[in-house]
Amino acid sequence: MNFEMNITWALVLLAAGLIILWKSADVLVSGAVGLAKKFQISPLVIGLTVVAMGTSAPEVAASVAAALRNNPNIALGNVYGSNIANLALVGGLCAIISPISIRMSTLKREMPVMLGVGLLLLPILNNSFLSRVESIILLCIFVGLMALTIYYARKKPETFVAETDSSNTKEKSLLLNFVFVAVGLAGLAFGAEITVKGAVVIGAKAGLSNAVIGLTIVAIGTSLPELVTCLVAVFKGHDDISIGNLVGSNIFNTLLVTGTAGVIRPFEVVGRLKGFDYWVMISVCAGFILLGIIQKKISRTGGVILLACYVIYIGYLFI
Repeated sequence: MNFEMNITWALVLLAAGLIILWKSADVLVSGAVGLAKKFQISPLVIGLTVVAMGTSAPEVAASVAAALRNNPNIALGNVYGSNIANLALVGGLCAIISPISIRMSTLKREMPVMLGVGLLLLPILNNSFLSRVESIILLCIFVGLMALTIYYARKKPETFVAETDSSNTKEKSLLLNFVFVAVGLAGLAFGAEITVKGAVVIGAKAGLSNAVIGLTIVAIGTSLPELVTCLVAVFKGHDDISIGNLVGSNIFNTLLVTGTAGVIRPFEVVGRLKGFDYWVMISVCAGFILLGIIQKKISRTGGVILLACYVIYIGYLFI
């Protein structure tokens, strides 16, 4: 009887979590587009900053906790895994459902920056140690990039999002948009948490090992906020928010998560994190950009390629 009750509640949690995720993402995207209009900036900038920061919160929390528990290499592994999942799993699935268009300016600026910050980790990996000074430098670069993004966005307003909402006063609309974003982000975090809890129970009852559960259910669970937010943005025709979320999340993970973990506890980079998994992350990032350059979008074919790469990588991890 207890077994049946556990499974029942796990299914309820799983279903409720998915519903909360979808509704929260819907509210978040609406609020993000509203903010872009009120501040006269591209939705891409909102995706790169506010949305990316919110959807990356689980990675930040997990990495800080790992560093505090004296397991900083788990924090770095989390960066690799999340970056790979964001582009290959999330980007691939979204593109298969609906091709994601990419602006030429994004291909020339934000996406190369995403690759560049990943390559910044290479000198750190060469000496196999992340010092507190290096970590502070990563955080300073992160702050600088965010400041530049906002500066250039305000310097060159987007006329196509400059319309005001005549049904509300400017102050009220701005407040509501902030509320929508805050509620959406909180809902994504809560929805992801209960979805993963339900899925873990179901996986355990199905006989999956803890290792398999960690590599699949938990790993994918940390990417659920990005996945659902990007799906909703694509369905609503806001490709800029989708791309901004993916690119921004990877920049946040590489600079903010790694830098925060290193400031809390400097650590030696050991094992496979110095080689194969790092280059998988860089290769997926470069491949994502290449697919965008070829067609100015991530097509369904590109989505299939990205998703296939992720499946192959997960298969390698199992082996």
